[in-house]
Amino acid sequence: MPNERLRAVMAAGGWTYAALAQQVEVDPKSVERWVNLGRIPRRATALRAAKALGEDVHALWPALRQARPARAISPELVALCEQRADLPVSTFTDLMAQARERIDILVYAAVFLHEAYPRLNELLTERAAEGCTVRIAIGDPDSDNVQARGKEERFGHGIESRCRLALMHYRPLASTPGIEVRTHGTTLYNSLYRADDQQLVNAHVWGVNAYAAPVWHLRRHEAGGMFDTYAESFDAVWTTATPVREEG
Repeated sequence: MPNERLRAVMAAGGWTYAALAQQVEVDPKSVERWVNLGRIPRRATALRAAKALGEDVHALWPALRQARPARAISPELVALCEQRADLPVSTFTDLMAQARERIDILVYAAVFLHEAYPRLNELLTERAAEGCTVRIAIGDPDSDNVQARGKEERFGHGIESRCRLALMHYRPLASTPGIEVRTHGTTLYNSLYRADDQQLVNAHVWGVNAYAAPVWHLRRHEAGGMFDTYAESFDAVWTTATPVREEG
């Protein structure tokens, strides 16, 4: 998929493929592939390009910052990341792109997904068109628990605003066959991102913003376990949530 962040930075700075290629000593075709195909350069090349563009290398190529492999504590645990901010957004979107049967998202807002990947709605629509059931539960900005979270994380009314922004992002999907969007007012202990038998769990820590809290990547084990526990938690919240209708 295209690297829209790199495209925008180059456009803002007036960089052509040829100019950046000359600066970092690669072929212009390589730069074109970075932008249009989302190819990732070698780390040393990426660092030179980021320096020339005046950008953080991980902002341009998040995949260069990898989560640590998890120790063999559980057959379900694929990887553990110390904080969500260190995890490339492509980890979330690639997981969804691979889904064939189910995508479940349980968050308060998680607007970082739309901010970093503007094609998210298109991706979810494509998956639904291929037969995937998509369920999205976002926080009700007027609920007591959402407002309490803002105080606990020293975010003030910011979390309520982000919930409203998330609703604005997701509402156009409300009439899409195979996709259902709901709002919930539950206490959110973890944000969940499920795609078939894989799941990213963003744990929430009192007084800490979600981006600074850990994420563990689970793959469902045939014997059940943690994955099923979180999946059942999603289902429990879903039954309490209120369907969102498309405006107009």
